[in-house]
Amino acid sequence: MADLAPLIRDLALMLIVAGVVTLLFKKLKQPLVLGYIVAGFLVSPHMPYTASVVDTESIHLWADIGVMFLLFSLGLDFSFKKILKMGISPIISTVCIIFSMSMLGVVVGHAFGWSRMDCIFLGGMLAMSSTTIIYKAFDDLGLRQQKFAGMVMSVLILEDILAIVMMVMLSALASGNNPDGGQMLGSILKIGFFLVLWLVVGIFAIPLVLRKARRLINNEVLLIVALGLCCAMAVFSSEVGFSSAFGAFIMGSILAETVEAERIEKLVEPVKNLFGAIFFVSVGMLVDPNIIVSYALPIAALVLTILMGQSIFGTLAFMLGGESLKSAVRCGFSMAQIGEFSFIIASLGLSLGVISNFLYPVVVAVSVITTFLTPYMIRLSVPASAALERRLPKRLIRILNHFSTNQSGATGKSLWRALLLQMGLNIVVYSILSLAIISIMFTFVEPLIHKLMPGKELYWWANALTGVLTITILAPFLRAMIMKKNRSEEFKALWDENSRNRFPLMFTVLVRIMLAVAFVFYVCHHLSRFTPAVLITVGVLVVVAVIFSRLAKKNSIRMERLFLNNLRSRDIAAQVSGHKRPLYEGRLLDRDIHMADFDIPMDTRWMGHTLRQLEWGKKYGVHISSIFRANHRLNIPDGDYLIFPGDKVQAIGTDAQLAAFGHAVKTEVFGEDLNFEQHEMKLSQLVITAKSPFVGKTLIDSGIRSVYSCMVVGLEEGKESLTPVSPTRRFQVGDVLWVVGEQESIDALNNL
Repeated sequence: MADLAPLIRDLALMLIVAGVVTLLFKKLKQPLVLGYIVAGFLVSPHMPYTASVVDTESIHLWADIGVMFLLFSLGLDFSFKKILKMGISPIISTVCIIFSMSMLGVVVGHAFGWSRMDCIFLGGMLAMSSTTIIYKAFDDLGLRQQKFAGMVMSVLILEDILAIVMMVMLSALASGNNPDGGQMLGSILKIGFFLVLWLVVGIFAIPLVLRKARRLINNEVLLIVALGLCCAMAVFSSEVGFSSAFGAFIMGSILAETVEAERIEKLVEPVKNLFGAIFFVSVGMLVDPNIIVSYALPIAALVLTILMGQSIFGTLAFMLGGESLKSAVRCGFSMAQIGEFSFIIASLGLSLGVISNFLYPVVVAVSVITTFLTPYMIRLSVPASAALERRLPKRLIRILNHFSTNQSGATGKSLWRALLLQMGLNIVVYSILSLAIISIMFTFVEPLIHKLMPGKELYWWANALTGVLTITILAPFLRAMIMKKNRSEEFKALWDENSRNRFPLMFTVLVRIMLAVAFVFYVCHHLSRFTPAVLITVGVLVVVAVIFSRLAKKNSIRMERLFLNNLRSRDIAAQVSGHKRPLYEGRLLDRDIHMADFDIPMDTRWMGHTLRQLEWGKKYGVHISSIFRANHRLNIPDGDYLIFPGDKVQAIGTDAQLAAFGHAVKTEVFGEDLNFEQHEMKLSQLVITAKSPFVGKTLIDSGIRSVYSCMVVGLEEGKESLTPVSPTRRFQVGDVLWVVGEQESIDALNNL
């Protein structure tokens, strides 16, 4: 018999031990992440009393896959639109917390004489609070619905995003011998370039492909496609110099904007749980008790740094973000721990070979201790805020609370600020897309055209063809860069508001024209040897032609609409399925008209009636905009549409009208049957005598069913079985019928 691969034996050992330990931690109501770490410690070579993993290299490879799928799932649960709706407050708090805790980590590392890279990575680890652990703690303590908990979760989402960026930055730091400010700025610009490019192209292309293939995709195919896209983006991310985890997160965030996002999330969850468990078990395998004993003092110092740092700097950060003193204290105390992203950053440092081996087990020990202390810190926040309010001067508290109120309420934007922000965003997006197109054309298309058109005599013709193709593809993007927002409400308002605004507005148009000319100039300069003056003239003529080109305008509008529809596809699906209100509801609210959903009860008296028969508009004044039944939605139903139990109707009306309709929905029901004993069905024998009124009549004419509410189930003709009664057969004297009905109805038949 062939020997079993060591990897299979190791996985069996890891998963069995992890299963037993996590059951115990589940019983003790502790985070499962800690259970995985303990399981990893039990199967590690550092534990001499239990069986140990043999092939550690393969396990670490699986752990890397686990990190990739963890971040892919995080991306699926993330939406850039949610971040934009959060406002500036969570962003301010997140940046302040990450900066403060990173600096504290660097200072503590230097105090113990650790290396420069150890200190930098330690700062990154201490800055990342655990989303999983805090969410679990809020859930266990019944605080998840409170306002401060929502603010904490918003900051945690932003921390997870910045952790991805931090990993890329740390990789850039680790790869350079001594990177300066220019290299750091270049790394940031590179991140921004590929981030925008991947998101825009991904949201444009991937939902379109999934929509075309929707009828062919079942759960199995969707899982394979999703994981394939995840791995492909991870490979592409690695090829351009980023981590595979960064690419996986980006692909998850792209798929999060598709209609299939929830299905993908459910399908991927078991895969994420498996590889995630392997990752956290591998974290526990790196815990060396000897190192923990040797570094007991740094561990204690780091625990105190996290507890005190988050309590003080976290509170201040949330106050800067607009929270009151009491709310800020509760938010700051809640974030006093580190978790999964700290392990991921530590794994990154080890894989790059830039941090010391002792740092990983030290961070794991700190995470375990701070995780156990998290519920106590959350409970401590209430008496701590009360103590501060008692001891601080009342005037100072009023100033702080007034400052936070003003800070959180300052959401208004001037017309100029709004317009310039929108224009700047358009310029960045379309410039990145234009650069990507030029890069692709010069890298792949130009060599291909030269292969198809070889020889010196065709060289310039090949260049000319490349230039024409490149500018043709660029035309919709260049036109959008120049013309978009020139007819916006902000632009028109500023133009009409003051004549002094007109020159700056025209200047914004001129700047965008010059930028478009620069792109055309670069393409022509790369492919020709004309003088700059000639190339600038050509660029201006091309841009003017693009501005007045109907084809470029049509393609630009079509692509933008397709992108926006893809971006809104998940919201549209939620509206169609009834899980989200339509966008026009906001306009109804401005006119004191509202929209509400009503579930038709199962015992409604309205079942089987049409809307015309029910006359809801005449009785209650409401209008039915949509009806939801099963997975289907009918918009603007006509009067012939039937109402069935279990329907959900979406009604439009005033508060009073909707209240009256809602009362009718609840009261227009059959109610409970208090005399249910009288409705018992019984089987009885009915003999047709000479005096019976049914003699000579057929089953239809007799009225046994229609008049007496009984049903003839058969005719007894001296046989053991009953014979079905034909509807046209006439009853004769001596016929023995068997009928089913309520006792009262049967008695009425027998008394005839």
